Amino acid sequence: MSASAPASAQQDYRLPTDIKPTHYDLTVWTDLENNKFEGIVHIDIHATKETAKIVLNTANLELGDVSLKSEALQDVQTASEREFDAANERGVFSFAKPLPQNAKGRLSVTFKGELTGDMLGYYRSSGGKDGELKYTLTQFEPTAARRAFPCWDEPLLKATFAVTLVSRVNSVNLSNMPAVSEEVYTPNSADKEPWIAQKLSSLPDPGQWKITRFETTPPVSTYLVAYANGPFEYLESSYKSPLSGKVRPLRIYATGDVISQAQFALDIKRMVLPLYEEVFDIEYPLPKLDTLVANDFDSGAMENWGLITGRTQAFLLDPKSADTKYKQNVAATQSHEVAHMWFGNITTMEWWDNLYLNEDKVFPEWKLDSEFLGSHFFPARALDAKLSSHPIEVECPDANMINQIFDHLSYAKAGSVLRMLASYVGEDRFLKGVSIYLKKHMYKNSVTKDLWEGIQAATDLNIPKMMDNWVKKMGYPVITVTEKEGGIHVRQDRFLETGPADPKDNETIWTVPLNLLTVGADGKPILNKQVLLDEREKFIPLDTSKPFKLNADTTGFYAVQYSADRLAKLGQQAAAPNSPFSLSDRIGLVSDALALSKAGYTSVSSALELISALRGEKECKSSPNRDPSVVRDINGCFTDLVWDAIASNLSAIVSTWWENEHVVELLNSLRRELFVPIVERLGFEYKASDPYDDVQLRTLAIEQAASAEDPWVMGELKSRFDKFLRSGDDSTIPSDLTNITFRIAVQEGGQAEWEAVKGIAAKAKNPAQGLAAMRAMGASKDLNLAENTFDFIMNEARDQDTFYYAGGLMRNPVTRRFLANKFKENFAAFQKRYAGNFGLIRWTEISFGGLSSDKDYEETAAFFKDKDTSKFDMALKQTLDTIRSRAAWVKRSTGELTQWLEKRPSVKL
Repeated sequence: MSASAPASAQQDYRLPTDIKPTHYDLTVWTDLENNKFEGIVHIDIHATKETAKIVLNTANLELGDVSLKSEALQDVQTASEREFDAANERGVFSFAKPLPQNAKGRLSVTFKGELTGDMLGYYRSSGGKDGELKYTLTQFEPTAARRAFPCWDEPLLKATFAVTLVSRVNSVNLSNMPAVSEEVYTPNSADKEPWIAQKLSSLPDPGQWKITRFETTPPVSTYLVAYANGPFEYLESSYKSPLSGKVRPLRIYATGDVISQAQFALDIKRMVLPLYEEVFDIEYPLPKLDTLVANDFDSGAMENWGLITGRTQAFLLDPKSADTKYKQNVAATQSHEVAHMWFGNITTMEWWDNLYLNEDKVFPEWKLDSEFLGSHFFPARALDAKLSSHPIEVECPDANMINQIFDHLSYAKAGSVLRMLASYVGEDRFLKGVSIYLKKHMYKNSVTKDLWEGIQAATDLNIPKMMDNWVKKMGYPVITVTEKEGGIHVRQDRFLETGPADPKDNETIWTVPLNLLTVGADGKPILNKQVLLDEREKFIPLDTSKPFKLNADTTGFYAVQYSADRLAKLGQQAAAPNSPFSLSDRIGLVSDALALSKAGYTSVSSALELISALRGEKECKSSPNRDPSVVRDINGCFTDLVWDAIASNLSAIVSTWWENEHVVELLNSLRRELFVPIVERLGFEYKASDPYDDVQLRTLAIEQAASAEDPWVMGELKSRFDKFLRSGDDSTIPSDLTNITFRIAVQEGGQAEWEAVKGIAAKAKNPAQGLAAMRAMGASKDLNLAENTFDFIMNEARDQDTFYYAGGLMRNPVTRRFLANKFKENFAAFQKRYAGNFGLIRWTEISFGGLSSDKDYEETAAFFKDKDTSKFDMALKQTLDTIRSRAAWVKRSTGELTQWLEKRPSVKL
């Protein structure tokens, strides 16, 4: 529970604490042919006080016999009464004789359920070249174990699990632990579970079933239990523990048609496991670690202990045709889930308001620190700048809220503030503190203060004082810098995307590590990490005639507002040879400038002037930076990421003014002047010998030039697609250009191009190509083809993939409002399709988040006014805030933006 949650609220949505489970013997029979499962669960329980009622979680199951055995009572009782609370997903079983305090008992329940395609609980999926291979798997996070078997479905209530799976003899069974036995059922075999013999003897073909028993798990939360059944194939490897020398097997499973594309993810797992053992100073505790690749999966991936699961796009990769970004995503996903084996699985949050404690993004080894800014840090800041934001620690009154907090704040802001803390205390001491925390709470549950105590023990610093407001309060500050004689005056206020905060919204005082970078008399940078702003305002002595910057390396989760003159100087200094500013400094300057102008703190022209100052970023530079590892990617260059920040911010302006053709064309002219010369310099061809930064920058420049409708670049991409259309040979389309080539082909083409891309989306040769096709189907300017795309979404697309198609329609200005209207027209169908999972949250954000007018805000708010929005209320409020802030920006800055664009000098590169 978060500190603010009252006891009454806890009682409302938490299970009673008079009974605690200690062990589950779970047996599940899977009938894939008839899409159903049955089973029995024996749960060892401990009564903390006398009770005649047992309350647990159950949902969408048909429960059969319920009995309670207790040595204390010398009796086996059947439930005298049973009640079900559908809203809270609970079953209440009453017994004639109460279980005495401190007594142990064994609760046995039989159950039946349907294997649906809902992608939660125990569900069905299909793969193979034509979808002919049927299989099952589980997805229990956050509260869906109760859909698979009756249980105490809360993270706090850890227990050991012994899983037994009964399945067809020609299938493969998987679970968290290794199998200890597997045998074909024979009618005369003595089985310790009578239910199995009773079930199989009733079938016409009992000899066609097998029984697989798995080792017992360590204490584990229900959301991390996993099992699967189907015609899986695997690749195998192993790793040697650097702590014990023990060798553990590693496997990755998938259907046979795609297993050859799983080697890269397996290699990543093999490489990262020993590194994490060294980071945490704790050996991986289970005997094996498998990964299962699924064709239908609601989220990206899931860190089930010993059996990681995830969608094809998260783990499969064709090394011959995968683009660089896609490889990075696969590597990041696999290493992220492996990190959870410690930070989340060994030690688990006590309740879902502490979700962020199982986040591993603080470790930059697997996501370059500067790339983290664009993919996590700034998206989290954009969300946290809304009045509808929420703290990292948020009270979870019910399962609907738990699903909704899986957003950028639960993950990316949490990772960002921990990254800020690691920078302040030093990464070595930070990781030592994490290790202390993990060892102290191994196989137990944790709350925020436990992590702070671990880091405090390693640093001797008052960590709670510094961090509590960052996790318990919503929002973050903007630090306003005013230059005065002899130094600078700094002041903190809450940053809001709607402009300066009202006093009632501006009460929090954060402890802000200012990370002050100055330049000494010898011209070398000096970094002061000890300066804290823990009051509203203060004066800092320094020489303002020399370069200085707050939030060095953009490690702090806050914005910095300088005067227009100082921002211009910072831009010039950042672009200069031997600049004291790192790559992350440059990215932060650009992104802060746009965020401040969008919120009305500064002019949009000041952000564009900064971009103009940084436009000379085209060659690798050396820097006297205090830590060279901060400014370079793995090949020593950083140019592409600065350009990426420029590109993403210009694209954000274009997207906001999407209905003003004059402004869009002026912005596109600027983008063409910036990016076409880079295309001319780097060309369209990719070679194995290309430096990493050239590959990334070439792709970015081509995408930006094509998006800005440069005829030469679009013509080249269309020509390459035309050759593919005629011959079926896609070798002229480099993998890094597949996304933009497909999009331009559909955008500028007609029915033939759309049909070709649709065919790829339906049957791609690898997941990366399939993703490109799904997104491209929405790029057509023809509304008839847009209708066809939407029909495909509704009738043919996999549930897990509909968001990719919708994203293509949202990105296309011709179909953006079309998408919003179609979602409203089909709202009832979407409610039914995505009952229980994250679908409505994503569809709401995609369908309306690109709109930019007051009328759109009013119509969207009015549409949802009488709808049940309980499953996506948080996302809806945030989306409405987005529309309102975009509309305000358009009204406030159109004149100034138009004037600057019309009068700007041509870009000289």
